[in-house]
Amino acid sequence: MSKIFLIAVASLMLAACGSQPPAPEQTGAKVEERTPAAVKVEVPQVKPVTPEPVELTGMAALRDPKNILSKRSVYFDYDQYSIKDEFKPLLEAHGSFLAANPKVKMLIQGNADERGSREYNLALGQKRADAVKKMLSLLGAKDEQMESVSLGEEKPRNPGHDDAAWAENRRDDMLYTGEY
Repeated sequence: MSKIFLIAVASLMLAACGSQPPAPEQTGAKVEERTPAAVKVEVPQVKPVTPEPVELTGMAALRDPKNILSKRSVYFDYDQYSIKDEFKPLLEAHGSFLAANPKVKMLIQGNADERGSREYNLALGQKRADAVKKMLSLLGAKDEQMESVSLGEEKPRNPGHDDAAWAENRRDDMLYTGEY
């Protein structure tokens, strides 16, 4: 008996699948017109956007030759470790950068020309590196972000033995994380 009942239910289901739904005209339902002429699409007016100049931030600013942060050397007079006025804007920029980026670290390398004893030049290079470090800390950089070392006369920028070469070698170089 249950087999006959299952067969009857299955037959009714198959018969229902085979029938056609009534036409919309017969049910009174409205049919939406879908021809291209009947479809109206409203496009909102888009105002053109002019991009504003992007100011380089972060480490990219350190490599941009147009940015003051790409300059990394401070030069000194013979036998001196006081910072010249012409380098103060450079140090202000680096001090602000370090203050704004507390995870960035800097190595300041003090250098001297070849005149004087090795010991004297190491001491002078250290005084020069310490002078830059002190100025940067006054401008907002944290002491733990900076390390000052002296290279003395060991790494000259210019191998010459005249006033022009010596002037190039009396310097501090500022190197950021990843550059040393």
